[in-house]
Amino acid sequence: MAALNRVIRSAYYSPLTIRRLSDLVSDPASIRIASTANPNPNKSPCTRMTPPVSRDALGTRSVQWVFLGCPGVGKGTYASRLSNLIGVPHIATGDLVRDELASSGPLSKKLAEIVNKGQLVPDEVIIDLLSKRLEEGQTKGETGFILDGFPRTIRQAEILEGVTDIDMVINLKLREDALLAKCLGRRICQQCGGNFNIAAIDFKGEDGRPGICMPPLLPPPQCASKLITRSDDTEEVVKERLRVYHDQCKPVEDFYRARGKLLEFNLPGGIPESWPKLLRALHVEDLDNKQSAAA
Repeated sequence: MAALNRVIRSAYYSPLTIRRLSDLVSDPASIRIASTANPNPNKSPCTRMTPPVSRDALGTRSVQWVFLGCPGVGKGTYASRLSNLIGVPHIATGDLVRDELASSGPLSKKLAEIVNKGQLVPDEVIIDLLSKRLEEGQTKGETGFILDGFPRTIRQAEILEGVTDIDMVINLKLREDALLAKCLGRRICQQCGGNFNIAAIDFKGEDGRPGICMPPLLPPPQCASKLITRSDDTEEVVKERLRVYHDQCKPVEDFYRARGKLLEFNLPGGIPESWPKLLRALHVEDLDNKQSAAA
C-alpha cells in the first residue's frame, strides 16, 4: 500500500488519474474492472501513432512507452538508445533490482535468492522499487518515460493501466536459440560497468524461421581483461528465465494487444540492422544521423 501511495504522487499523473488510482488502491478487486478494453480490437496498433517524434517535438509531446520481450532480447539496449534520442528517461526495473542487490539493503539477500534461481521478483518489490525511482524523477522534473522490464505480470499491467495512459508497448522478439546464445555471451566490465557480448551468432534459416546473424559486441582494449559474467547468466538459469517468461509474461502481451497498444517487432539481426528498422516502425526520426548523412 505504501508503495502504491508513492506511485500516485508521481508528477506524471493528473489529479483525475490520481483520484482513480486511489479508488483502485482502496479496492484492489476493482483493478481488473477499471481496465478498459480497446473499442476496436481489430484496429492495428500502429494506427494509434502520432507523427514522427524528434528532439524538436519534445516541447509538445512526451512519450510513455513500455518495452516487452524475453530476457536477453535487447530491451535495455534499444530502450536506452531511444531514451537518448528523444530525451526521456529510461527506467529499467532490472537495473533497479541490481542496484538494490549491490546496496546491501534489507531486500538484497531476498532478491539474491530469487534472481539466482531465475524466478521473477514479486510484484510488491518491483512496485516499491519503481515508485521510489518515479519519486526521484519527480524531484528532477522528468516528464515521460520508457519502461523496460515492467510490467511482467497481468497484475502489474493492471496497476500501471490505472496509474497512467501508456502510449505504446514495443514487444521485441528473437528466436529462442539466439536468445540463449546472447544471454550466455553477456559480459560486464567490472571497472567501467559497460555491457558487452562475446557471442558470435550466425544461425541459418530452418523450419520456416529466418536466419539471423548478430556479430559480437566486443569491449575496447582497456576493458578486455576486466570482463565478468553475471552470476545468473548460466544455461540452467537462462532457460528457466525463458520458461518463466513464456508462462507468466505472454498474457501481458495479450493484455496490451487487446487494447490496440502492442507493436510487435521481430529483430532481424544485430543493432546496425535492427535499429533503423525499429525507428521506422516507431515513426521516430534520428535527425543527427540524417544530418551526418547529408553532410
